[in-house]
Amino acid sequence: MGRFLLRRAGQALLVAWGAVTLVFVVVRIVPGDPATLILGPDASADQLASVRADFGLDKPLWQQYLTHMGDVLHGDFGDSWRLGGSAMGATLDRFPATLELAALALLITLAAGFPLGMLCARRPGRILDALVSTGSLVGQALPSFWLGIVLILLFARQLHWLPSTAGGGPEAVILPSVTLALPFVGWLARLVRNGALEEIGKDYVRTARAKGTGEGAVLYVHVARNIALPVVTVLGLLMGNFIANAVIVEVVFSWPGLGSLMVDAITNRDYAVVEAAIVTITVCYIALNLVVDVLCVALDPRLTPQNA
Repeated sequence: MGRFLLRRAGQALLVAWGAVTLVFVVVRIVPGDPATLILGPDASADQLASVRADFGLDKPLWQQYLTHMGDVLHGDFGDSWRLGGSAMGATLDRFPATLELAALALLITLAAGFPLGMLCARRPGRILDALVSTGSLVGQALPSFWLGIVLILLFARQLHWLPSTAGGGPEAVILPSVTLALPFVGWLARLVRNGALEEIGKDYVRTARAKGTGEGAVLYVHVARNIALPVVTVLGLLMGNFIANAVIVEVVFSWPGLGSLMVDAITNRDYAVVEAAIVTITVCYIALNLVVDVLCVALDPRLTPQNA
């Protein structure tokens, strides 16, 4: 297990380095001058040059990169010119809101998708099975920003059941989390349904039925236990996906999370915040993948660390 974790950690470091490098290059080739945004269009050439020197933007790109990577190794992504203070500090302040949104979306996906999938496996080919299959395709095709706007119009503007923005109280998290979760409920249900149908034809299910075990116990105890591995794998990836995809949803619902912070930073060419936010999301995704690998080995001893 130790060698397995070390190998995964080495891969994680390579991915993180690649993410930092890619973000560094991309944010600097995007049109726009941070010095002009800071001082305004009426600033003099000397004032613009002074600001560029303060932020190291007057140096060649390769020198900026080497200086930046040295700072990153010490956990320093620089200061935000727009917010003031540490860019990583601003990112970590917003991250709990995004984590809350993603965690609730994952809970909704699991609570709705898993039972639906088991019901479809119990009665394949019925109306519910067809509805879930169609809903899965439709949900995957719907843009999240459009779905969020529709939910706001329906539940916030027409029915007045839920607030549409983060300032509406604790229940304000419901609409954005449902917006994140809905496209994946049917997808998870299809995964569970197909996995359960595959397991139902195996010998241990026939043995359980021969012993007089009820159909419900066979499905929800024996079969559910054996499809836990792919479900755990998918849920881990979904959590990372929710954290990354929260960008658009947070903007639609004015949610004070990492996504809305990153959009504002990109708009204002706040390089330090953009890099800190993207690296934070990348590290979370890498960590979740590592956790999923470890859980898979724990759930199925046949998956040795060498084969995981």
